[in-house]
Parts: sequence; C-alpha cells; structure tokens
Amino acid sequence: MQLERKLFGTDGVRGEAGTFLNAELATSLGRAAVESLPAERPQVLIVRDTRESGPMLEAALAAGIAAAGGDALLGGVLPTPAAAILVKKLGLDLAAVVSASHNPYRDNGIKFFSAAGTKLDDEAEARIEALLAEGGRGPDRAAEGGATAGAVGHVRELNGGLEDYLRALESAFPLDLAGIRVALDCANGATHRAAPAIFERLGAEVDAIAAEPDGRNINDGCGSTHLDNLAAHVASSGATIGFAFDGDGDRVLAVDSSGRSHDGDELIALVARGRAARGELQGGVVVTVMSNYGFHRAMEEDGVEIAVTQVGDRYVLDELRRRDWALGGEQSGHIIDTGFVATGDGIAAALMTMRELAGRDLAAAEPMVKLPQTLVNVEVADREAIAGATAVWEAVEREDAELEGRGRVLLRPSGTEPVVRVMAEAPTAEEADAVCKRLAELVRQELG
Repeated sequence: MQLERKLFGTDGVRGEAGTFLNAELATSLGRAAVESLPAERPQVLIVRDTRESGPMLEAALAAGIAAAGGDALLGGVLPTPAAAILVKKLGLDLAAVVSASHNPYRDNGIKFFSAAGTKLDDEAEARIEALLAEGGRGPDRAAEGGATAGAVGHVRELNGGLEDYLRALESAFPLDLAGIRVALDCANGATHRAAPAIFERLGAEVDAIAAEPDGRNINDGCGSTHLDNLAAHVASSGATIGFAFDGDGDRVLAVDSSGRSHDGDELIALVARGRAARGELQGGVVVTVMSNYGFHRAMEEDGVEIAVTQVGDRYVLDELRRRDWALGGEQSGHIIDTGFVATGDGIAAALMTMRELAGRDLAAAEPMVKLPQTLVNVEVADREAIAGATAVWEAVEREDAELEGRGRVLLRPSGTEPVVRVMAEAPTAEEADAVCKRLAELVRQELG
C-alpha cells in the first residue's frame, strides 16, 4: 500500500478509526511488524482498551500477524503497561496495544513494545514503516532467518493476562491499605477491572467510578483529562484520596480529600523525596521541559539531581536508561519506575503514591509548592518558523532574565499542530499572565 505521510508519531500510529486507521492498515501493520522480526515464528501479544473499534482492529492486526507467519495471542482488554510486563514475562517477541490513550472513542491507535518490554525505538518503527511501504519482503524473509515463506500462524486467546498483571503489582507494592477508602476514576477504559481489583486485594475500600465501558464513553467527561467528577465525589463521599486514569491506563492524576487535584509533577516529587530520604532513589529524576518550576526548587532543597528532556514519555525513558536512573515522568501523569516496568503505569504510580503517604492525607503531604503557570497556544501559519523569529527569542530572553530565581518562561512549537505554546511561571498568577500575554502577542505579530 502507498503511504502519504509518516505513520508513527511519538506514541505509535494513531488516527480516526475506520477512516485513517482502518482494517487494511491494521492488517498491513501486523504483517510488517512480524516481517521486521528475526524469530522463525514470532509470538505477538495484542491487548486493547474499550473502544468500539478495538475488536475490529485487534482482529485485523492479528490477521496480518498470522499471515506473515507469526502467532497472535489475544490478551483482551488490559492497561498498556500490562503489555510491557507480559511480553517480557512470557518471553514473547513483540506486543501490540490497540488504544488511542486519552483521545475520544472515535480515535484509535496501534503501538508496539519490544521483547524487553520497551516501546519500539525510532529505528525499529522505521523498519516497519519501510516494509509497509514496500509491501513486505515476501519469500525473501525465509532466507533472512524469519518465518518460512508461505507459513501461516495461529490466532488464539491468551488467558490469565489480567491475573499476571495483578500479581506483578501485588508483588512490587505489598501495601496494607485496610481502612482506607479510595475513589478510582477508570475513564471507562482499560483499567476498569485492574485498578479496583488491586486496591481491593490490598485491603482498600474502593469507590469505582467511570468503570462501565460501553465502547463510546471512554474518556468522555471522565478520567485524567476531566477531574471534576472525581473531585466532587472525593470531597462529598468521605474517600481519603482519588486517582484518575486515562483510557489506556499509562497515566494518572490524583485528588486529595478536599477535592483538590495533584498533577504528575507533584506525585513524582512525593515519590522522589520519599525515596531520597530512605536512600532508595537510584540516581536522580528525569522530567520534561513542562515540569513546574516549583518541582525544580523542591528537588534542589533535597539535593536531588534532575535531568530535563523534551515532551514525551519515550524521551523520559531514553534518558532514564542512558543515566541508569529509575524514576521520571511528565506533568500530565505519565510516571515511570523502571524498577517495575519501562513505561508509564498509572496504577503502579497510584500505588507508589499510597506507599509514600503511609496513611497521610495527600493535602498535607506538600511535596512541592507549585508556581502559578499560564499556558497560551498561539495559532501560526508555520510553527517551524519560530526558530528564526529573532525578536521573539530576544523577548523570551528578557522575560526569563527578569524571572530568574523566581520563575521561568518556555516557548516551543507543537509537534503535531500549527501552534506555538507559550508558558510562563511566576510567583503570582497575575505576573505569569502578564508575561505570557506579552510573549503570545509578539508571536502573533511575528508569525500569525
């Protein structure tokens, strides 16, 4: 098939289900993924979230895998990190996740994990995309050590995947949560069984909300991108804490007993400070350029080293591996502990949070003091033109110098939209707003 654009983005292949991401493309991806592997009969796990397009894409992906001589193992509805754990635990060659994360139900996606339980690197994705563009290797694959030409693989269900994932969580986080009431917003997504189950096993009383998926209600007014319902429930129910997952379960945000929300920066800070105090922090912490300035001040107070990457959990993981550190993540709630799994895991991050709280209210933990932050997205004709906008960068330098030691300015083009993101953090919301307004207006003048 002919490709008109680069397929793989920062988190696999994603688009509207049935139009861009249709059965033909899913089948071709499955075939190309198998053809990219050296194994004679590749074993490929497939898991998915709860979107109505999931079973169709799962079947098409499995057909492509089998047509190329691999075996497709259908794990059903499981959180994304479960795929990363199972592919490694079961000694499989590849895992595929059918999900569009926090996107609405009309979208879907396919992303791959290697045998080591990590997202495929750029080189591996490029190989798959090249094979897709070429229509596959066909008979040549056998000569290169792959499956025998013309061989057809099997498609079968993999039973027990959920239980294996729960056991891994229970082993890594042997907590006693008896007497604690926890509210869990499962986004009507992939965590709707796993999250309540593990918290109940550990003794917690669980209020599960948005845990009745119907194929179309995933992320619909619920989950980590819509905290209002969870905040209201926690504030009125007597729950000690609430956690909100996204549709595929690789990110989480929290709500304290008063209904106030806490983002990924705050949860990472809580875990990092606790581990550092116990001498358990492996190296330092990796975060992205979007992390709040208050996070940096909190880590500095505790002598915790920080490394900063561009936005994207894959870049956080790359830096963690490069430095041989364990903990990192994003403000959005992607939190990675490589000691458990080498990808974001919302349920694991929630359990890490419970460990550090040790019965305390999250409202009283105060792992960091967030600076007021203002973010403006400025629509532009060409987002790449920002690189040569001298007047804008001179203004950024002036504003940043004015905020030195008190806050910061960040300006960057979006990776997917015709937008330049302008962010300012300052001791007061008024100052952050004013800085952001001045810079955003200049960007409009120069590039709009």
